[in-house]
Amino acid sequence: MSNKPIYILNGPNLNRLGRREPEIYGTTTLAEVEQSCRKAAGDRSLEFRQSNSEETLIDWVHEAIDEGAGIIINPAAFTFTSLALLDALKMFTGPIIEFHISNIHRREQIYHRSYVSMTATTVMAGLGAAGYPLAVEAMEMLIRAKKR
Repeated sequence: MSNKPIYILNGPNLNRLGRREPEIYGTTTLAEVEQSCRKAAGDRSLEFRQSNSEETLIDWVHEAIDEGAGIIINPAAFTFTSLALLDALKMFTGPIIEFHISNIHRREQIYHRSYVSMTATTVMAGLGAAGYPLAVEAMEMLIRAKKR
């Protein structure tokens, strides 16, 4: 197994998980999500991060380009607005999972066009916060298969 970590990057407002629109996002906190991801990762190291700043997320993608085995990204609102994030992700040569807690395709029309999907290896959406550890398991499979 590679020593390189999986980067799990979370975008704006995800620091409010557990309190933000629980009818959509549930009551699980981001700290609880991180714990479940670390458990799912086993011996694989994780860089689990959250920022409300587009600039910071892009800097972390740049770091992952040099240091990471894979990226799981929940870009939140930047999914639908950030060409700069798309451009950064396009430079990553490993697998990318675009992750959403809700099924964005069952939501309002504004949530249906993802820039991140243009470069993501795969998209996981609608599994709730419980989907994060499944994304870690899927990432391990993609890394082993060397999928982009």
